[in-house]
Amino acid sequence: MRAAGRAAWARVRYRVAASDPGLLRLTAGLRTVASIALTLTVLSLLHASVPHLVAGAMSAMVSTFAIREKQRAGQAVTLALGLPVALASVSLSALLNSRVVAGDVFFVLLIFGAVYSRRFGDRGTALGLIGFQIYFLSLFIGATVSTLPRLYGVIGVAFVCSALVRFALVPETPTGTLDRLRRAFRARFAQLVTAQLALLDAGPDDMEKALDHVREGTARLHETALLIQGRLEDGTSDEAVARLVQRRIADAEIAAERLGLLLLTARSAERGHTLTLHLPGAPVPSTGRLPVRDGTTDTLRRELEALRLLVLRPVGADSGTGLAQVRNRLLGYREEENLPSASDAVQDVFRGIGEAARAVLGLRIAVDGPQDESEDTPATTRSREELDAEDVAIASSEEAEDAERTGLRRPTTRAAVQVAVGSSLAIIGGEFLSSQRWYWAVLTCWIVFLNTSSTGEILVKGYRRLLGTVLGVVAGIGLAGLVGHHTWTAFALVLLFIFAMFYTAPLSYTLMSFFVTAMLGLLYTLLHTYSASVLVLRVEETALGAACGVVAAALVLPVHTDRRTNELLGTVLARLTDVTEAAVDQLSGGAPAELLDKARDLDQALADLSASTQPLTHPITPLRARRDTARFVVALLETCAYHARYLAATAELLPTHPSIAADPRLREAGHRIVHNIGVIGAHVADGDAVGLIETGPSIASLLRPGTPGTPRYGRVTDRVLRHLQRLDEAVVGLARPLGVPIPAPAK
Repeated sequence: MRAAGRAAWARVRYRVAASDPGLLRLTAGLRTVASIALTLTVLSLLHASVPHLVAGAMSAMVSTFAIREKQRAGQAVTLALGLPVALASVSLSALLNSRVVAGDVFFVLLIFGAVYSRRFGDRGTALGLIGFQIYFLSLFIGATVSTLPRLYGVIGVAFVCSALVRFALVPETPTGTLDRLRRAFRARFAQLVTAQLALLDAGPDDMEKALDHVREGTARLHETALLIQGRLEDGTSDEAVARLVQRRIADAEIAAERLGLLLLTARSAERGHTLTLHLPGAPVPSTGRLPVRDGTTDTLRRELEALRLLVLRPVGADSGTGLAQVRNRLLGYREEENLPSASDAVQDVFRGIGEAARAVLGLRIAVDGPQDESEDTPATTRSREELDAEDVAIASSEEAEDAERTGLRRPTTRAAVQVAVGSSLAIIGGEFLSSQRWYWAVLTCWIVFLNTSSTGEILVKGYRRLLGTVLGVVAGIGLAGLVGHHTWTAFALVLLFIFAMFYTAPLSYTLMSFFVTAMLGLLYTLLHTYSASVLVLRVEETALGAACGVVAAALVLPVHTDRRTNELLGTVLARLTDVTEAAVDQLSGGAPAELLDKARDLDQALADLSASTQPLTHPITPLRARRDTARFVVALLETCAYHARYLAATAELLPTHPSIAADPRLREAGHRIVHNIGVIGAHVADGDAVGLIETGPSIASLLRPGTPGTPRYGRVTDRVLRHLQRLDEAVVGLARPLGVPIPAPAK
C-alpha cells in the first residue's frame, strides 16, 4: 500500500511539475495569498475596521506581486524602497482627493512615471507599479487626510507581512527555482515520450490526434528549456556550470524533438517533414501506415517505455543493476552492431532512442555530478568519455549588447506617452459615467498597456479583459447575494480568487480578469457599497478604459501590428543567419564560436515573434488568410530554428567527437542558405529590395562523392547534411508566403 501511495504521489508531483514548470504559478499564488492572510490576521488582532482590512489586503497583494527580481538581496532592497513610495502615494492621493483638476493631473503624471520607470529594469518596474496601485487603492477606499495615520500603519503592516512570507514562510531562491524547472523539464520530456509512444501505435483514424499531442509536447518542452536558460545565470554557482547545464538542456531538447521526427518517418513511406511537428493542423502524411506488428515493433515500444522510465527516475534512485542495465541497453543503440534487423527508418528510431538516453545521462552528470560507473558497458563508457571531453571544451564568453534606442523611439518612453494620453481620455470619459468610480477606466487603460508592444496586442488584451469582466460581474452578483455581510466568509473567497487569479494569469488573461472582477464584487460587499448597478458600471468603465487604450495606441506614436511583427521577423532572420553562418563555418573548419548563446538568442527572438503574432492568429480575427499565413511563417521559422539548433550543437562537438570531422565543402552549402536568409530579411525590411532566392540541386547532391558506390560520409556527417538540406528547404519555403521572388526552375 505504501509503495502504491508513493507511486501515486510521484505521478501527481510530475503532472503538477509538467503543467506548472518550476511551480512558478503555484508559488506566486501561495505567496500572495499567505501575505494577505497574515496581514488580515495581524490587523484583525489590532481590531482594524473593515475598510482598513481591505486596504491591508490590497497593499499586501501589491507589495508581493510587484517584486520580480530573482536574487533575495535585490528583492529586499526593492521591498524596502517600496514602502516609502507607497506612503508617499497614499499621502498625495489623500491630499489631492478634494482638488479634482490637480488630482487628475497628478494621477496622469504618476501613470507616465510608473510606465517610464520600466526602463530601469525590475526595480523600476516594481516601484512604479507600487506607486500606481497604492494611489488606486486610496481612491478605492476613499482615503482622506484624517485617515492617513491609520493607513500608514496598515500599509506598514502589509509590507512587513509580505517580507515575512517572502523570506521566511514561502521562500524562493534562484537555485531552488532552477531545480524545480529541471524537474519540470524531465516531466515534460517524459510526457513527450508518452505522446511519441501513442504516435507509434496510432491507427489511421488516430494519427492526427496523436500528432497534435506530439506537437504540444514538443512545444511545452521547448518552453521549459527557455525558462531554464533564462534562470541559469542566477541559479548556478558559476558561469561554467551554467554553460554546461545549458548545453545539456539543448542536447536533450534536440534529441527528444529528433526522436519524434524519426518516429513520424517510420510511420511513413517517405521521410517525415519537420514542419509537421511545428504547424498546428498540418496534414498527416498521406503515406502514413501502421507499423508492422512484429518483434521489432514490440522491442521499439519496450525501449520507448524504458526511455520514459530513465527520464523520470528521480536522482538518487538510479543506483541498482536493473536501471543500469536499461540505461546500458539504450545507450548501446548508438553502436551499429547493436541495432536490430529492420528497415533504415526503424533503425534510425533506435539510434534516436540511444541519443536521447545519452542526452539524459549528460544532463544528470551536469546537474548531479559523477554517477556510479560500476555497471557500465563499453558503449556506456564511450558515451561518458564523449561527455567528459565535451565538458572540458565548454568555455564562457561575453555577449555583445544591441544598441539601445533613445528618445521617443525607446519602447518605455513611447508606452509612457501613450498610456498617459489614454489615461487622460479615460479620466474625462470616466467622470461622465461616474464621478465616484471613474478610476476603473484608468485602471483598465493602464493594464492593457502592460506587456504589450503593438496596437493589435492592446486590442486583443482589451477584448479579453472586457470579456472576463462581464463574466466576473455575473459571478460577483451571485456571490454577493450568497455571502451577504459575512465578513470572514467573504475574505476567504477573496483569498481563493486571488490565488486563482495568479495561478491562471500566464494561461488566460480572460480567466484572470474574471477572478479579479468577482473578487472586487466581494470587496464592494464588505465596504457596504455593493449593488448590481455598481458592477454594471464596472463593465462600462472597463469598456471605456479599453477603448481609450486602443485609441491612444492607434493615434499616439503608433506601432502597428504589421510593423512590430516585421521588426521581430527581421530580428529572427538576423539571429538565424548568425547561428547558421557560425555553425557551418565551424563545421567547415573555421574558428570556434559561441554557438549555444547564439542559438539561445534565436529561440528568444522567435518566442517574441510568436507572442507578437497573437493578434494576427487570434480565432476571432476576420482576416483568415493572414491568420493562416502568420501561422505558417512561424511554423517554418520554428522548423528553421530546430535545424539550426542541431547544427550549432553538432558544431560545438567538433573538437571532441571522434565521428565528426570538419569538411570545407560544407561552407559552400551554407553560403546558399545564408544568402537566401539575407534576401528574405532585406525584403521584410524593405519591400522594394532587389534580390532573388537561389535554388538548385539539393545540398546533399552537391556534396555527394562522384564515384558510384563510394561511401559518402560517417553517420553523423550525413545527418549534418540532412539538417542542412531541411534548413535550405524551409528557408526557401519562407520566401513564398513573404512575397519574395523565386526564380522559375531552368528548363
